[in-house]
Amino acid sequence: MNNRASSFFWNLRQFSTLIPTSRTVRLYPLGFCRPIDVYSHWNPRNLFLNNFDSRMQSPIRCLFQDALIFKSGDDDFQTKSISTVTVLTVYRLLCPRRLSFDSEHSPVSNHELEKINFHHEASGEDVLTKETKPTPITCRKLSQECNSLSDVLDTFSEAPTFPSSNYFSAMWTIAKRMSEDQKRFEKQLMFNHPAFTQLCEQMMREAKIMYCDDLLFSLHAIVKLGIPQNTLLVQTLLRVVQERINECDEKCLSVLSTVLEVMEPCKNVDVLRAGLRILVDQQIWKIERVFTLQAVMKCIGKDAPLALKRKLEMKALKELDRFSVLNSQRMFEVLAAMKHRSIILLNECSKKFLGNIHGCPFKILISVLQSCKDLRYHNLDLFEGIADYVATTFDIWKSKQVLFLLILFENLGFRHARLMDLFMKKVVDEPDFLNMKSIVSVLHVYSSLNHAYPGQTQEFLDVTAGALTAYLHHISSENLLNAVYSFCLMNHFPLAPINQLLQKDIISELLTSGDVERNVRKLHMLTTCLKLDDTSYHKATDFALPPLPSPPSCPNAKVAEVLRSLLGEGSFSENVQLPHNYHIDFEIRMDTNRSQALSLSDVDVVTPATDIQRVAVLCVSRSTHCLDSTHPRGFLAMKMRHLKAMGFYVILVKNWEMEKLRMKDAVTFLKSEIFSTEDPPTADVNFQSTC
Repeated sequence: MNNRASSFFWNLRQFSTLIPTSRTVRLYPLGFCRPIDVYSHWNPRNLFLNNFDSRMQSPIRCLFQDALIFKSGDDDFQTKSISTVTVLTVYRLLCPRRLSFDSEHSPVSNHELEKINFHHEASGEDVLTKETKPTPITCRKLSQECNSLSDVLDTFSEAPTFPSSNYFSAMWTIAKRMSEDQKRFEKQLMFNHPAFTQLCEQMMREAKIMYCDDLLFSLHAIVKLGIPQNTLLVQTLLRVVQERINECDEKCLSVLSTVLEVMEPCKNVDVLRAGLRILVDQQIWKIERVFTLQAVMKCIGKDAPLALKRKLEMKALKELDRFSVLNSQRMFEVLAAMKHRSIILLNECSKKFLGNIHGCPFKILISVLQSCKDLRYHNLDLFEGIADYVATTFDIWKSKQVLFLLILFENLGFRHARLMDLFMKKVVDEPDFLNMKSIVSVLHVYSSLNHAYPGQTQEFLDVTAGALTAYLHHISSENLLNAVYSFCLMNHFPLAPINQLLQKDIISELLTSGDVERNVRKLHMLTTCLKLDDTSYHKATDFALPPLPSPPSCPNAKVAEVLRSLLGEGSFSENVQLPHNYHIDFEIRMDTNRSQALSLSDVDVVTPATDIQRVAVLCVSRSTHCLDSTHPRGFLAMKMRHLKAMGFYVILVKNWEMEKLRMKDAVTFLKSEIFSTEDPPTADVNFQSTC
């Protein structure tokens, strides 16, 4: 009896594997979900089975004859706005011959078990063929047959097929063909479509079993369609991609890099980006396509390890011979995204870019210049090539496009006289394109680069001043200050804008809002210009401004040593603070012919002021001049103009050039600049002195 009971319970445990269990997952369409285990149609005797607890924790995804079986929930678990999906778990039948201990007392006979097996073998294939293997629908077919996003969702609702990635990819393909307004309207219809939630749920269910490239193309399409990143759908796909990242081939790496590039930082994105860096570090030498390499480089981010950046740079240099024109154009943007300045790579790409610049789209020109600014890459040949191309084809460009290019050139400190002359003439001849924002930008560019066109400058200033006057009742206080400050740099003082700016309420607003420190500095320069320059504005400025901070004192040690050897101790002053918040590095007092330097003690006691020529030596950096030229920028030109008005003779010493000279050559240079009767310097140095 005991043996028979023991055999009965042993076979009962084996037979329990035939009993179906189900697990229900409540899916909130774009929210969070929590799995709920549901057991139905089962005898309470199952509580005594040893493997009850283990089957209770069985995963949602179960394979039966290599097919995933889903059962949609139409029972009592369905609630409003909550979809219940029950996944049926079926365990394989264990070896049936173990149940043949006693056909009389066995709950299931051998004959019945053979019929069960036969039923699975005979009908399983038909069921799977009908329910899980419908007619395939490809992304291309959907995008060709459907004209809107709703059409794709209608097709899905009629007969859903695997994989769901085809529907999302088709919707993104269709959306790319639409205008922005139409795309916005279609997306709203997509979110409100009754089948959209069902498609999202099916996408989450299929994520772990579809091909890796289908999964990534789905994620790419979902992100591009504007589905919020913090939804359950997107976060689920990110988690699944993390689990399957080792399955990525080169194509998958390219798609994943493109997706991560446009996603906002979050925990899952950061983890996935870190995993991508590790994978790229391992497979970098296996990447064959330049486009994939650039996509990966652009994605890894500015905070990637320097060793990985250099390894990617070496890989790009190795593939340099295979770069197309498009690859060369794109490399600027890629390196800027990495925040990695590879001079060799940029120089080579610049050559190929300039060799094929004709017909280059405006968007590419802007991208290249913006990347050069971000990387602080100053290639004079590249900038001149772009400016020459735009100047040669000037008539085909819109005025706003040329202005945008000039703004980027100004950010780079590059002044192209021919292009600026052409645009200045365009402003004079056709001022109608100037709006409030473009007026401020035009004035800033021309004043910052200190550009003047002989015979055209005064007319240009009058036209821009007139255009600005028309917007005085609409322009913001800060923009008005910027425009007037630009006029001051160009030594032009239109009365209407200045009177508007100096009103008490506008001054009060500038001193209490925005960038107050910058506003105070510009207002100080305005009052200085009204006092020192020849203006038609004679009203006294009756407002008090906060004092400006003292500039840092760092005189050039090499210049001081040269002056000591040339003039002797006590013949010059260092770090001289002048009225109107001006500062000069060195001051020398000489006779009116600049033939002799006077001792400071003699000047104070004996020499009359009318017999003294004050010489200001300014040690300037590269940023005070236009790129690779002797042309001073706006603020330096204004300072030189004001120092001359205060009675100074100005000598400019370029720090970067002075550091290259030997002491003997430096003495020769300064001697020729200070003493007017001396012969020109023997050293061939490109310095500029201005009086």
